[in-house]
Amino acid sequence: MFDPMSDLQGSQSSDDSVPSSVRAPQQGRQFADDVHSITIHARQRTFYVDLKQSSNGKFFKISEKSRGGQKTTIMFDVEDLDQFIQAFQEMKSHV
Repeated sequence: MFDPMSDLQGSQSSDDSVPSSVRAPQQGRQFADDVHSITIHARQRTFYVDLKQSSNGKFFKISEKSRGGQKTTIMFDVEDLDQFIQAFQEMKSHV
């Protein structure tokens, strides 16, 4: 299973003898490239749905920002998208 956080693991080295391509990403640096993004404005929250790609493959990142500024994020593999769509469709039938 793909782990989008795996690129962030490892110790951060300040040793200049280690090539930058081998070092763990520094805090605040992007570990994945954006492929496509959609913003959803819903009542008191804003949702960001991002398709990203890292060295481990593609994944979705869904972030929610409340009016108070609190941010919550989940990430899941592209292979799991159909399961999320199916779950949302099932939930929609109960609304």
